[in-house]
Amino acid sequence: MVFYFKYHFNKFLIISFFILLGCQLQESASNHGILFLENRTAELNIEQSNKNDVVKLLGQPHTKTYNEDDIWIYIERTLTKGKYHKLGGHKLKTNNTLVLYFDKYGVLKTKDFYDLNDLNKINFSKKVTENNLSKKSFVENFLQSVKKKMYGTK
Repeated sequence: MVFYFKYHFNKFLIISFFILLGCQLQESASNHGILFLENRTAELNIEQSNKNDVVKLLGQPHTKTYNEDDIWIYIERTLTKGKYHKLGGHKLKTNNTLVLYFDKYGVLKTKDFYDLNDLNKINFSKKVTENNLSKKSFVENFLQSVKKKMYGTK
């Protein structure tokens, strides 16, 4: 059985076409939040835009404060697939956060935009808050584990 290229060329083209058809030209991305947040942020003007303008441009915020400081937070996050040598794990492509501060009349006072590089520079507190209300004694933990073993998860 000798492979004659000129006789099997059409079969080779069809098989290679279907193999290449499975390849993607664009990377697959998973988006969360407001797309193109940085471009939309440029359209907001300090001391001119109000809450209605922001809702019309960006939609409802992800987080609002309900105290005297009226702060709205918008998020954009894009995950892409990693390389094959990373076993296809997710890679963080963009992680943008927009923080808007309004005065008591609903007019935009300041806006802070944080991208992936800015968020890495933020220092978080290392302190841990202990919750003494939900701590259980040794006897309670023991009885709870016995109860789980007796009745199981139904």
